[in-house]
Amino acid sequence: MSKFIAGKYKQQYKYKSFLPSLINKNYQWEDVRINLLLEEANRLLGELNAYSKLIPQVDFFIHMHILKESTTSSKIEGTQTLMDDAVLSISEISPEKRDDWQEVQNYTHAMNFAIERLQELPLLVRLLKETHAVLLQGVRGKNKLPGEIRQSQNWIGGPSPADAFFVPPTHEDLPELLTDLELFIHNEELEIPELIKIAISHYQFETIHPFLDGNGRIGRLLITLHLISKGILTKPTLYLSDFFEKYRGDYYDSLTRVRCSDDMDQWIRFFLISIRDTAQKSKETLEKIVDIRNQAEAKVSSLGRRSENAEKLLKLLYSKPIISTKDVQEHLKVTNQTSNQLIKDFISLDLLKESKKTKKTQLYVFAEYFNLFV
Repeated sequence: MSKFIAGKYKQQYKYKSFLPSLINKNYQWEDVRINLLLEEANRLLGELNAYSKLIPQVDFFIHMHILKESTTSSKIEGTQTLMDDAVLSISEISPEKRDDWQEVQNYTHAMNFAIERLQELPLLVRLLKETHAVLLQGVRGKNKLPGEIRQSQNWIGGPSPADAFFVPPTHEDLPELLTDLELFIHNEELEIPELIKIAISHYQFETIHPFLDGNGRIGRLLITLHLISKGILTKPTLYLSDFFEKYRGDYYDSLTRVRCSDDMDQWIRFFLISIRDTAQKSKETLEKIVDIRNQAEAKVSSLGRRSENAEKLLKLLYSKPIISTKDVQEHLKVTNQTSNQLIKDFISLDLLKESKKTKKTQLYVFAEYFNLFV
């Protein structure tokens, strides 16, 4: 890494763009901290992956992980929707919040789409373009070429490229850079640990900035897709946006430092720490979910004849932990009377509590479970 050259600046009309170096090559490093972090990160990822395989019906809980990632990743880009709004239906969202709410829902749809599409298509630019089209459909970026690589200059910060904080490469440079990124991701001859390759790939994608909008969200999603495509995770149980949001300044500074000082080592250390800490936290969350589920199922079994519908409601709460009586009625296909009785039963069992009240309805929250994702 001591010989790594991030790239060079190219003079354009009234501004300079940054042209990153091609990355499809072998890398070596002397920093022993990277080796130690790599060992820890791989161990915790292995534990997380093994634990997720042991949990029956783990997909119920993954929905909330994805929604949390959608909310946090969108927050980094300035969207203001919180988790207690993100789990609601659009009819329960006030009109002034619906644009932000829809951006979070789009990210969730994009993530689910990409994970499913990964079973049919390798992790290529084509997959990212298709995912990008889902991400920007019908929201504020809908006029910024959804699903298409940009054909003009973009920039980060400032009113124009001349005043920008960072100007990515011009659109003429993108074909070669994106082809090189694809080759690097899939080059099995490179003797590089996969987590190091993922770290470098994320840096390169964010530096290329190939879309007019949505690069941050797609770049963070790329990390999870990379982990799944290489078999490091069998389920999408790890997302880094919460870590990147918590240390947002360090995250952006670390990426910038590579471009300014050719210091890839420090970015890789930061990335491995994010993997290590997030894998540990994700595993602990799954452990708490199992405890909550065991206790909840024991409570529900005490309802006798009503336990069949109660079990269905409990499953619903794992993916929709804030509900109304109408939600219960529609999802379980029961009468309004049965829906109200189920909610009363869950309140008496301390599984539901009254939450906020919208203009139309009273909401109830599975608080102990929901708070794991706030």
